[in-house]
Amino acid sequence: MRLSKSSQEPDLTFLESALKGKTLIVYWYLLRQPSHTVGIREVQRALKFSSPSIAVHHLEKLQELGLVKKKATGEYVLEGEVKVGILRFFTRLGRFLVPRYLFYSVLFLTMFIAYLTLCAVNHLVPNFYALVFGLAANIILWFETFRLWRARPL
Repeated sequence: MRLSKSSQEPDLTFLESALKGKTLIVYWYLLRQPSHTVGIREVQRALKFSSPSIAVHHLEKLQELGLVKKKATGEYVLEGEVKVGILRFFTRLGRFLVPRYLFYSVLFLTMFIAYLTLCAVNHLVPNFYALVFGLAANIILWFETFRLWRARPL
């Protein structure tokens, strides 16, 4: 594993260039596992690799990067979590990885619906600008949320 010049932390630029393709898919799969421990055959079956050697190759690549460690039982366990590439835009919610924009989307949608509800209950006409900006914010945030969701590795 390469270390950055200024500290003993992994070089994020190097990790970002090495962590792509099927290796990123294997890493994503590891992140989603509750125990963060997987076996070779489990990875092969879950990710529909044609042979276990493909899973071994990518797990060993992750081991070289310092992201996983091989146990004496032959299982691989997640050692570190890095936020590089598309992973920067996701956050953990239990065992799920969700786009960060999801929280903003839900917040703005809730505020928009609350505003419309309050206007309806009080028999008020909603402000035109509040409607336009609220609708625009919701469209943009939900678009970005779905775009990131579709771009996830797995």
